Amino acid sequence: MGIKVNLEKCIGCSLCVKACGPGAITITDKKAVIDMSKCTMCAACVESCKKFQAIEITKESSAKIDVKEYKNVAVFIEQHDGKIAGVSYEMLGEGRKLADDLGEKLVAVLLGSGMSDAAADLVKYGADKVVYFDSPELVQFRDDTYTALVCEFIESDKPSILLAGASSVGRSFVPKIAARVWGGLTADCTKLDVDTERRLLLGTRPAFGGNLMATIIAPHHRPQIATVRHKVMKAAARDESRTGEVVVKSVDASKINERTKILNFVKEVESTVNITEADVIVSGGRGMGKAENFALIRDLAEALGGAVGASRAAVDNEWIAYSHQVGQTGKTVCPKLYIACGISGSVQHMAGMQSSDFIIAINKDPNADIFQIANLGIVGDALEILPELTKVFKEKVCA
Repeated sequence: MGIKVNLEKCIGCSLCVKACGPGAITITDKKAVIDMSKCTMCAACVESCKKFQAIEITKESSAKIDVKEYKNVAVFIEQHDGKIAGVSYEMLGEGRKLADDLGEKLVAVLLGSGMSDAAADLVKYGADKVVYFDSPELVQFRDDTYTALVCEFIESDKPSILLAGASSVGRSFVPKIAARVWGGLTADCTKLDVDTERRLLLGTRPAFGGNLMATIIAPHHRPQIATVRHKVMKAAARDESRTGEVVVKSVDASKINERTKILNFVKEVESTVNITEADVIVSGGRGMGKAENFALIRDLAEALGGAVGASRAAVDNEWIAYSHQVGQTGKTVCPKLYIACGISGSVQHMAGMQSSDFIIAINKDPNADIFQIANLGIVGDALEILPELTKVFKEKVCA
């Protein structure tokens, strides 16, 4: 990609200077000048200069990309406070399969600080090579920095495929990577495969509200990029006999140009476990009536040692925080037991939980769609049934 100023059209109005977050533009001799060491190709200046059209971003034609130069499968390893996120182990497991099918190597890309042992441990989970960017600046995720460093890796290693979890982190910065390196992105995949003859990644994802599944390819773009939903792939198994290479890269802090600053983190205090990691989830929907009634959901979840989930309707009504939302616009879960209380069963909600091992549905409407996928259905008022279930389970635990 490239950016340039048309000096004949530029009048030095300074609109682009005001729009540029990284502070990459200055006015010299009544003309805009762009500092390429600071420019992030965000295109804010182009938008601000619509009237004069003096700034333009050009993208290299995909026809000029030699796909034969790109090889190997790469996986972005997500970490939080120095701990590898569960979705990354799923990406390693799936990446290992794709690499084996293509006869290529699996490369793990980790950004963090003081995580040398964790980086080396990724080899035991299937990576042939680990590229570890080590810097105190990388302790917490920030879009611009992570985007720049992963793009640096892509430009040097030229992976044919890049995988990342469709988490809040992946969804935030992976599209920026795709735009910057001119890669082909398929977001929110639920299935991955490869066409070994054409060496193409086949990314399958729900479309049209989950009513059909679309398989997408990017034959003229590299790398082929996919973000994948948590809990839809099998996590990689640890193999103590595996050996591999770990490459540690230092980061020049002076070259980090961030447009954001982290002021503070406020962690949500929960007495139950995270829904993406839970074996048991008790979810409430519109049928719970009001926020106070979610105490019944929480009581049962605590009795079962599980997590509290919710439908979009409950979240939209502000009965519970978005972090609990299950569904196409929330989190995809795959617990051993999923209890849906007062949830009618929209296509979007079922897309996020229908892979659960065992589903129990509680609803007053005997014709509710949720009963179509439930292993066990209870027709009745969840507000009356939940206290009884909680009582029984607590008695069993105490016994």
